[in-house]
Amino acid sequence: MSKREVVITGLGVLSPIGITPETYWESLIAGKSGVSFLSSVQTNLDRRPIGSEVPDFRPKDYVKPKKNIKVMSRDIQLGVVSSLIACQNAALELEGENRSVDPERIGSVFGCDLIGLELELLKDAFKECVTQDGRFEFDKWGASAMKNVMPLWMLKYLPNMVASHIAIALDARGPNNTTTLDRGSSLAAFMEGCRIIERGSADVMIVGGAGNKINPTVLARGGAYSLAPWSETPEDDPRPFDRDRRGVVVGEGAATFVLEAEEFAIARGAKPLARVRSFAEALEPTATFGIRQGAAENAIKLALQRAELQPSDLGHVNASSMGVKDDEIEAQAIAATLGDAPVFTATGHYGNLGSGAGAVELVASVLALQHGQTPATRNCINVAPECPVNVVTGVPRELQKRAIMKLSHANTGRSFALVLEKY
Repeated sequence: MSKREVVITGLGVLSPIGITPETYWESLIAGKSGVSFLSSVQTNLDRRPIGSEVPDFRPKDYVKPKKNIKVMSRDIQLGVVSSLIACQNAALELEGENRSVDPERIGSVFGCDLIGLELELLKDAFKECVTQDGRFEFDKWGASAMKNVMPLWMLKYLPNMVASHIAIALDARGPNNTTTLDRGSSLAAFMEGCRIIERGSADVMIVGGAGNKINPTVLARGGAYSLAPWSETPEDDPRPFDRDRRGVVVGEGAATFVLEAEEFAIARGAKPLARVRSFAEALEPTATFGIRQGAAENAIKLALQRAELQPSDLGHVNASSMGVKDDEIEAQAIAATLGDAPVFTATGHYGNLGSGAGAVELVASVLALQHGQTPATRNCINVAPECPVNVVTGVPRELQKRAIMKLSHANTGRSFALVLEKY
């Protein structure tokens, strides 16, 4: 049996710079920043924390029945709503007699990682165990505190619950899985969704990722993320590939893609946005967190080989740079394998979105193929000499080629490369 071709027929995005494909694209082209002082984080600090949050997000407008929201954390809500929007964007009918796809032939693979606890949910339980002098008495937890914990509270924080809720909402009874590789999660999910369709196990797969790095319990671990220093002009960070890059800005976001077997999509009258030309992943084992140049180079080479393309065939490379020292590792891998190919990253607009990063960034490239433009890389003013790549800066650049490559990396030495082609 020959491998089936996979196409993208719909997308949904919830980002700090736009919650529809149209507003997201407009913000990219205009160079708008989604980084600001966080309004969703309550703090007694004199200086409000910096990050990027999704504006005007109203899950009640999408989730049915609405009571399901009470067992969804913010991460789950973002993933589910972006998936519902993506299905609408693909004109995928999932109810009634005119349903577009058999429930057994549609599944979901979604990227999600550590979900931060909502402190308010366990506040009363912890109070039961704290003495008047501020000591925490552990022996009271089981006997006294648990009566103040919602019985289903754990279901709000399991990473696999994003894909689970998507399956429930769409009556998707096909393959269902979760990838947990931090920033590499959503591209890994995308690739697994392609494999499932290619081998004939489904006709439609809902794939993507959701991340929330501004939850207070995650934000408290800021030292683990090499955060940019506090600034009165937060929009000046992060600075991907820039000589004066200072560190990461954290944020939240989600994006979803509807993947379909090409013949299935055409038969139901869908209008594909892009074709999946190839994908690859590579691992360079490491005892420390970070990108590994060998893994990045191998993933790029293998994806290009499988696509039967040359570096000159790529309209742009959508990088994963976050304005940290590791930018030079990714840049040098790109330079070694793709030479002078144009390089762009959307991270300067909103920073590190965790497990939602790769998917939200990939939406930018799908839209770029549609509009024939590569957005400029925000906050990259002076390309660092140790980042020897052709960064698109200043103003958008005409996208003259039909193919692009998207890169993502996990902190465990694993890299992902995806090649898309305009349909």
